[in-house]
Amino acid sequence: MPETAKHAGLAYRWADRPYHRKWLLDRADELFDLFQFASINPKGGFFDLKRDGTPLVADNPVRGIHTAARMVHCFAIGDLLGRPGSADVVDHGMQFLWNRHRDQKNGGYFWQVDDNGPVDASKQGYGHAFVLLAASSAKIVGHPLAEAMLDDVTEILETRFWEDAHGAIAEEFSADWSPVPGYRGQNSNMHLTEALMAAFEATGERHYLDKAERIADLVIRRRAGECDWRVPEHFDENWQLDRDYRGNEMFRPSGTTPGHWLEWARLVLQLWVLGGKRHDWMPEAARGLFFQSMSLGWDRIHGGFFYTLDWENAPARRSKLWWPLCEGAGAAHWLAEHLPSDFHEESYRRIWSFIARHSLDRTHGGWFEELTEDLVPATTLFPGKGDIYHALQACLIPLFPATASLTRLISETGGPVLEG
Repeated sequence: MPETAKHAGLAYRWADRPYHRKWLLDRADELFDLFQFASINPKGGFFDLKRDGTPLVADNPVRGIHTAARMVHCFAIGDLLGRPGSADVVDHGMQFLWNRHRDQKNGGYFWQVDDNGPVDASKQGYGHAFVLLAASSAKIVGHPLAEAMLDDVTEILETRFWEDAHGAIAEEFSADWSPVPGYRGQNSNMHLTEALMAAFEATGERHYLDKAERIADLVIRRRAGECDWRVPEHFDENWQLDRDYRGNEMFRPSGTTPGHWLEWARLVLQLWVLGGKRHDWMPEAARGLFFQSMSLGWDRIHGGFFYTLDWENAPARRSKLWWPLCEGAGAAHWLAEHLPSDFHEESYRRIWSFIARHSLDRTHGGWFEELTEDLVPATTLFPGKGDIYHALQACLIPLFPATASLTRLISETGGPVLEG
């Protein structure tokens, strides 16, 4: 590992230890084993899964666009690693996105569909961000639809969603592209930042990275910086903070969400590296975001991250979800490489130790999506099994240098070296 990865106090990093690296790869294999087969819907798209790994709804389920797009991305990673059958999952997802989610009349991609067509025909920035990620990952593995989808969703994002005056995207349109006024959100823009970096890596086209930097400047340098490195979630059309917003607790939770602070900490560092380390504010922002997440979001009694906080930093929704833990592990790895400290390494170990004890479903495979405050599995927000996207990336990110996305790193190296 590079010299900057060494720590003054701790003698070694877990991410350098062969045992830990194999343990992570084994957890990734368990996720692949579960989702590669159980989630395939023979009528197209993918099943959401119950806790026992069977389809949540077996007859004509509603399919959200992010599920198909995430499966494409994750099994593109599997294909790059050399996992047999992964290319079939990528193709299954790409066909569904292109033929069933894509609006062939008005353009763009429907938010939700079932066997009969659109269930929710709205055009969501969040969904289009994941289509861009899927197309970028599919391009790296050479899927025949990737170029067309990448061109298509890029044009939609640029001509329909992008608001150059702000340097970010609008949130939502109706099926015919009538605006849905009154709201702008950081969550869709955060995931678009991830996807724009992936598109830049897949194509080499700088305009993707330029947009990612503009989003990060607005959401993190300015708005999160104004809030002491707590990421505000909800805004009006002029990107003024709306502290009183109440919306969908899954995609637009009220208050603030420490898991998104963690996610941004990693994304900002990745953006800093891809952009040539030109923006000095980015590493300090990443450090601040991570510190606030661990200081304010971590439950000091039971462990785990509270789902949301209020604006006085008190826990609002006290559930412990799986994805903030995943994002915390990835962020801690990136920070330990670029801003090495005992705090970052100790936090990495704390997060993985909590996951190992409380989040892994050792009976049915996968992870528990939700725990109560005192760590009992629950289903108040999510009805079944956590999807593969967050957990798989958490398992694989620490196996590679913190220099690029997983798809790019695996395509360049062929896979992880277990010796560290």
